[in-house]
Amino acid sequence: MIVCIAEKPSVAKDIAKVLGANVSRDGYMEGNGYQVTWTFGHLCELKEPHEYQSQWRYWSLASLPMIPERFGIRLKKDKGVAHQFGVIQSLMKNADSIINCGDAGQEGELIQRWVMQLAGARCPVQRLWISSLTEEAIREGFRTLKDQSHYQSLYEAGLMRAIGDWTLGLNATRLYTLKYRSQDRSSGQGQVLSIGRVQTPTLALIVRRQQEIENFVPTTYWVLTTRYRDTVFNVVMNEDEDEQNTDKKGRKERLPKGFKTREEGVSVMEAIRDLPFRVTKVEKKKGKEAPPRLFDLTSLQVECNKKFGYSAEQTLNLIQSLYEKKVATYPRVDTTFLPDDIYPKCPLILNGLRAYFPLMERIKGKKLRKDKKYFDSAKVTDHHAIIPTGQPANALSEAENRVFDLIARRFIGIFYPDCLFETTTVTGLAGDYGFKATGKHISDPAWHILQPAANSDNPIEEKILPEFSKGEEGAHFPDLAEKQTTPPKPYTEATLLRAMETAGKTVEDEELRDALKENGIGRPSTRAAIIETLFRRRYIRKERTSLWATPTGVELIGIIHEELLKSAELTGIWERKLRQIEHNQYDAHQFLAELKQMVSDIVTEVMRDNSNRHVSVTPEERVKKSSKKKQDKQ
Repeated sequence: MIVCIAEKPSVAKDIAKVLGANVSRDGYMEGNGYQVTWTFGHLCELKEPHEYQSQWRYWSLASLPMIPERFGIRLKKDKGVAHQFGVIQSLMKNADSIINCGDAGQEGELIQRWVMQLAGARCPVQRLWISSLTEEAIREGFRTLKDQSHYQSLYEAGLMRAIGDWTLGLNATRLYTLKYRSQDRSSGQGQVLSIGRVQTPTLALIVRRQQEIENFVPTTYWVLTTRYRDTVFNVVMNEDEDEQNTDKKGRKERLPKGFKTREEGVSVMEAIRDLPFRVTKVEKKKGKEAPPRLFDLTSLQVECNKKFGYSAEQTLNLIQSLYEKKVATYPRVDTTFLPDDIYPKCPLILNGLRAYFPLMERIKGKKLRKDKKYFDSAKVTDHHAIIPTGQPANALSEAENRVFDLIARRFIGIFYPDCLFETTTVTGLAGDYGFKATGKHISDPAWHILQPAANSDNPIEEKILPEFSKGEEGAHFPDLAEKQTTPPKPYTEATLLRAMETAGKTVEDEELRDALKENGIGRPSTRAAIIETLFRRRYIRKERTSLWATPTGVELIGIIHEELLKSAELTGIWERKLRQIEHNQYDAHQFLAELKQMVSDIVTEVMRDNSNRHVSVTPEERVKKSSKKKQDKQ
């Protein structure tokens, strides 16, 4: 008998249907030589500290660091889990072979491997690897099963991630709680100061942005414009007159172009007021804009947060539901590319999107565009970008339909031609001072018709200038406006997800962002949970769409001196090592040795602190009250 084990009952039923295992049993389906069973996500977990050493049951600085000689797993303490595991264990004991049908990713591999280990499975194991739950995809997956050994490095990466989170999280949490927790009962005595490998650097991003906002001192400047033939021209400042700020890392930040004092601006304005304005140059350039990239999980979460206000966790749940309903491909991905072998299947997928046929008139009957920006097998590892499967999208909730609509339109868009436009730049002189105006005319909106301007991050913005001729001149009307520099914006879930993806670096360019993903903190599938953990720990709060740190969150980051615990960049390097383990480019044993040494060093450093500092814990009701007050003021 062949035993198949899936990660969820619903997925198991889809697989059983394809295999012809149609007889329902207690905890599994049976038929046609197969028994298809399931887990409920994580049935197993790493053992608790006291299960390694009895003295670790009690929180004590003297017992730190807690580093087991060998890590072990245990079954989660839950009656339902225990019952289902009993079913799985019985099936595997009598199995001729096993097929691991867990989610095709690092976490899915870990979940199923742990269950098989605890169940004592001894027979050969193969791996099902699929990117959608359609019948065709499942059949294809069973035709191309691979031996479990092919995914050994994937398992090792997942194991090292779990061990890393256990070792750093439990040791640092006990260390900081015992060393720095306030002893004032009203300030939260007895509450834990939770430290996490990903959650603490993420909190540090929010705290630092908040401090930048609070400490921001605006700079006043004056901008000179002039109106000529009902067109506003902006003054062109010399580069050596641009004021620059340099931060601690030596990065230069340009202030908006303008005069440092009002007197300077008034002086120039008066000097040119009665002089004619003369056009010195008219330049026209043709340009094009490619359709936006396909979605990975993070970009989909960002888009849904911007457009619909969905949290990262909401979006993950919605796309997971679309995946299980077979209308979208596997969601927990970090690539925006498709492999080349998907291209021949695209006409069939498009043909399944019947509700979108009116949007496909432009590409109907033509050979589909195949661009390296979207199709590149070298940029795809385990899974490709999120796209529709071509299955009918029926019986979707309103929220699911919104998410599916984004995915479908984005997929259709990659086959559209580029948007074509022409930019016009007109420069002129008033006395010795140069001015410039820029216009844009859209000659072919192309893929933009798929993204209504009101709901798009890529709206079609036209600014048509009158026809100007070089050498023409006439009267103009100068004006001087007072401006102030503005502080950085607080994080929203959308911008925080991007910051986690790029280890805190602000990056708009998609290619550069791809390069930084290698050092991002957390994985696409876990970032939503990390944000929710920060809310649950009362380290952050939300005011409308903005994320703010609570006093506890601010104090906690302030008291941490160990950069590795709070640096997004350093944590990102650790994440890269885990990905390198997955791709056989880094040794898991070396990672484990480095982890143990790092935790030991952190414990030693904190124990040396004699400052007697403490962190007060913000009660939940105080967080809610603070949020309400600020919203009322706004």
